[in-house]
Amino acid sequence: MKQTYVCPKCGNKKAETDQIRTTGAGFTRYFNIQNRSFTAVSCTRCGFTEFYRTGKSGGGSNVLDFLTN
Repeated sequence: MKQTYVCPKCGNKKAETDQIRTTGAGFTRYFNIQNRSFTAVSCTRCGFTEFYRTGKSGGGSNVLDFLTN
């Protein structure tokens, strides 16, 4: 099923998507372990952005993030 995007602020029908990862609270924040993953959908006209949770990211990438920060 194909879904069409309509911006709730300006009515534009074009959007861009991107993936972001964030830290949680407590231990993960202290060690900067990015264990939460979201898809960001942004309007190409006005920039309005909505975030949708996509689940937790894999543990292997968390170790790499920890070692490179």
